[in-house]
Amino acid sequence: MKRIVKIEGMGCQHCINRITEALSALDGVEVLEVSLENKSATVNANDSVTDEALMNAVNEEGFEAIEVIK
Repeated sequence: MKRIVKIEGMGCQHCINRITEALSALDGVEVLEVSLENKSATVNANDSVTDEALMNAVNEEGFEAIEVIK
């Protein structure tokens, strides 16, 4: 299922890389795009991956996950 995680605090390519790695580390998640312009990460995640898990992965890297849009 495609989901969009809205994220605050990104500012550069390094931020994109950190978020991509954090989300990719979750079983069942494929990162499709992380966008500075849209302040979001678009992922394809299976149903076993909770919105909370996605948000926690982002927050643990020092960014602020605002919401997950399905």
